[in-house]
Amino acid sequence: MSWIVAILLVTGAFFAFVAALGVHRFPDFYMRMHAATKAGAFGASLLLLSAALHFGTLRAAITSLLIIGFFYLTTPIAAQTIGQAAYRKKVPLWKKTCHDQLAEDEQTESPRSDS
Repeated sequence: MSWIVAILLVTGAFFAFVAALGVHRFPDFYMRMHAATKAGAFGASLLLLSAALHFGTLRAAITSLLIIGFFYLTTPIAAQTIGQAAYRKKVPLWKKTCHDQLAEDEQTESPRSDS
């Protein structure tokens, strides 16, 4: 059992490191946010699973699973909301960005009529 805990711990730490590296290295706000939410949530989930296995109690397992569920329910919503708010506040995209899906979606929406 300790090997499984060790593997989960190292893998979770690796994904947390990848998230931190992405936040540090990616060129714009949106890519940094993507790295922090995806890899960060996965790394934290692996770390919580290793903690649940290490302690081996029902309480630790339930707590870890609830926290993991909370991560996966709230992280995508928070990232979407923060990303849309940043886009509306005109936080600049990376200069090499070649596809702005949100701008295309807003252009294709039919204009609202006032009548």
